[in-house]
Amino acid sequence: MKSNSPLSEELYTAILSLKTLDESKRFFRDLLTEEEIEEFSKRWQVARMLDEGIPYTTIQEKTGLSSTTVARISRWLKKGTEGYRLVLDRQHHTSPS
Repeated sequence: MKSNSPLSEELYTAILSLKTLDESKRFFRDLLTEEEIEEFSKRWQVARMLDEGIPYTTIQEKTGLSSTTVARISRWLKKGTEGYRLVLDRQHHTSPS
């Protein structure tokens, strides 16, 4: 299934309907296994750490993810569809200084 298929579009629309952290937690826990949530959480952690300039080896040690996964996330962060960048920038703008 492609990321722009009708089924995918329905999933993205469903995610957009979530209004609170609690709603998000409940939806994703029903949608994904705990292991999948943990994996996605680690990938997001890697993107944030890369954005902060933390070295790959430190990221690997802290997350337990492979060098291949860290490199892949780095590549997506630099040359992907700018999804990571979009959310990172939004979080930087809404974070208390």
